[in-house]
Amino acid sequence: MDVLKKTPVREQDAKVRATNFEEVCLGYNGEEAKEEASRCINCKNAQCMKGCPVSINIPGFIEKVKNDDIEGAYQIISESSALPAVCGRVCPQESQCEGKCIRGIKGEPISIGKLERFVADWASENGIKPQGAAEKNGKKVAVIGSGPAGLTCAGDLAKMGYDVTIFEALHEAGGVLVYGIPEFRLPKTRVVAKEIENVKSLGVKIETNVVVGKSVTIDELLNEEGFDAVFIGSGAGLPKFMGIPGEQANGVFSANEYLTRSNLMKAFNEDSNTPIMRGKKVAVVGGGNVAMDAARTALRLGSEVHIVYRRSEEELPARVEEVHHAKEEGIIFNLLTNPVEILEDEKGWVKGIRCIKMELGEPDESGRRRPVEVPGSEFVIDVDTVIMSLGTSPNPLISSTTKGLEINKRKCIVAAEENGQTSKEGVYAGGDAVTGAATVILAMGAGKAGAKGIDEYLRNK
Repeated sequence: MDVLKKTPVREQDAKVRATNFEEVCLGYNGEEAKEEASRCINCKNAQCMKGCPVSINIPGFIEKVKNDDIEGAYQIISESSALPAVCGRVCPQESQCEGKCIRGIKGEPISIGKLERFVADWASENGIKPQGAAEKNGKKVAVIGSGPAGLTCAGDLAKMGYDVTIFEALHEAGGVLVYGIPEFRLPKTRVVAKEIENVKSLGVKIETNVVVGKSVTIDELLNEEGFDAVFIGSGAGLPKFMGIPGEQANGVFSANEYLTRSNLMKAFNEDSNTPIMRGKKVAVVGGGNVAMDAARTALRLGSEVHIVYRRSEEELPARVEEVHHAKEEGIIFNLLTNPVEILEDEKGWVKGIRCIKMELGEPDESGRRRPVEVPGSEFVIDVDTVIMSLGTSPNPLISSTTKGLEINKRKCIVAAEENGQTSKEGVYAGGDAVTGAATVILAMGAGKAGAKGIDEYLRNK
């Protein structure tokens, strides 16, 4: 074997997978995992751990894989992470742990994510559970939202002995893991549901269909329901639009709605009673992971798909792997292109999207070069469906029904990064509700920080 190169990972063939919703990446088997683990040089001052938002002992778990102790590897990972089978699939490892791997200086970094996935899947198949608290401490904590931040915070608090209840607004737990990320990237029954069962096995209770701010307020949870502290991990579910003419036409969707119909309501199944637009030609506006998810979903529903993005490929915010998979599957990239109007027919349905060519100017505050319109370069792409994937912001329902909870001008809750503390006593927050839309693992890091903050607060109270 070539120690400078990653052990290749098996994937479904692009032509086959473009027609189904089965998982694209098939992962390592035991032999491949051991071969990949043996490339790790077990650095003493492991840089990979510094790149991990939840500080998993990466050399420690990889060492166990080398020695065929997969259960031991799982227990090491689950000391730090509540959702290893999810993270192994959706983390941007290339800019985190693997981006810091010493092996990557002269060759390819260790496939840390694929190894994590292998360990978590093995544990799941063999009925191995994370270890819970020896005894309860008699304190009650409410967690709002069952996405990555909420699940992580709840799992960590349960391991410390707290009695935790998660309140979820939707009818199914999992947050963005069930409504946002497609089946072909993150299988719901085989992966997400089992990770949630693991969190419940620590003693966490989950109540669904509870909209905090409507069914119950945070003040009621603290003053009437007997909770000692609250963690808000309610995410960012409010879509953004461009504000261009024609955006109200029939056939224009937010990526949020489109993906929720497919992922949570299973509209991709022929026998689902949730309708979904199966357009002939679809334009997805945006360049993040969510745009790739929407585009690859539309493709699997039988559409010709164009990604319309105003910068060049170098600035695409989506993961390299997602862009690579989308291209392999036949998605067309219209880069340096910005929509200026959505055209509609006499019945009010989308019939095209008028775009203008862009060129890159000087860098803006994000450090990326600012796109500038090229005068006189307008053209039309004929489409019957437009999916807007321009990011999301937090729903203001919780902040508007909670007195004394400070929010910033982007309607995000203001919370301290190191412990999740908000301006209201006993209330902590983290994840997309605080940062705006970001990644699963950053939300988990915030859930972890919030659990630590709540534990310190209740012990000193």
